[in-house]
Amino acid sequence: MQTSGSLAQQAAPSELVAPDAPPRPAVEVSVVVPVLDEAQSVAELAQRIAAELQALDKSFEIVFVDDGSRDDTVEVVRTCHREDPRIRLVRFRRNFGKAAALSAGFEHSSGEIIITIDGDLQDDPAEIPRFLEALDGDQLDLVSGWKQRRRDPLSKRLLSRIFNAVTSAIASVDLHDFNCGFKAYRREVLDQVSVYGELHRYIPVLAARRGFRVGELAVRHHPRRHGRSKYGWGRLLKGPLDLITVLFITRYTRRPLHFFGVVGASSALVGFAICAYLAVQWFGGASLSNRPLLLLGVLMILLGIQVLTTGLIGEMLTYKTFERSDSYSIKETLG
Repeated sequence: MQTSGSLAQQAAPSELVAPDAPPRPAVEVSVVVPVLDEAQSVAELAQRIAAELQALDKSFEIVFVDDGSRDDTVEVVRTCHREDPRIRLVRFRRNFGKAAALSAGFEHSSGEIIITIDGDLQDDPAEIPRFLEALDGDQLDLVSGWKQRRRDPLSKRLLSRIFNAVTSAIASVDLHDFNCGFKAYRREVLDQVSVYGELHRYIPVLAARRGFRVGELAVRHHPRRHGRSKYGWGRLLKGPLDLITVLFITRYTRRPLHFFGVVGASSALVGFAICAYLAVQWFGGASLSNRPLLLLGVLMILLGIQVLTTGLIGEMLTYKTFERSDSYSIKETLG
């Protein structure tokens, strides 16, 4: 089966990423693989993915998105493409991050179902049929992998468990593993969910907030065989900040005053209470010239007014930029 190879066969590798290229024929399954310095893994991974989808008699494409690799990753993918045109390449000029790589892969793929998988061979392509079965059998829109027995160092596992537990509790999405890159989506999910910054791990949260059905699947996880992990300690800080971003854009994008109003009003009320208490003391003859509490009360009132003003400005901007289609998600129409 080579349903999507004709255009790729006629194009040089550098033309595969041309932004003005004509639309590619749709396939049933697109597999998007973000890679960074994975030259030793990509050929085997492509072969194994292709074998799984061929066995299912599915039309497919495999889109490798190179996120600024400095090794031979690009050359290996080009060699794979010459052998099988269904293997495609999108190459960045420099490292832009995993979210950007996934976003580019989504944009340059044409599958009705999109599967994402990491390029380090820790995720097992043999799980792909189970993902497709879960989408159809359980009537889900997004299936997230769960590395139930994770083959990573203890420190990485512990931090990941804490992060996942906090995220699940705060976001109210019942998943065990938000960090797992092995996921399957229906196209309409990615048409309505924007991925930028470091928000790729929160796609299930964003999708659930729009009413899509999200589930998870326990998957096998293998130790890393080649290269080194791209996981850095910087994610410890970025993760919570990104979670705050997700919660704000999913709950308060269209009602910013509901957030800023509560914070601002609470601050102002505390400030007024402090000042009222000090006023009673002042009328009773007490001196306030050396009372730090007076300064705190005034600052709380001013802070409350500023936060409330921010909320009102947010409401005005929302009113001016409101797009009706952005406030709901339609699954089906009839007649």
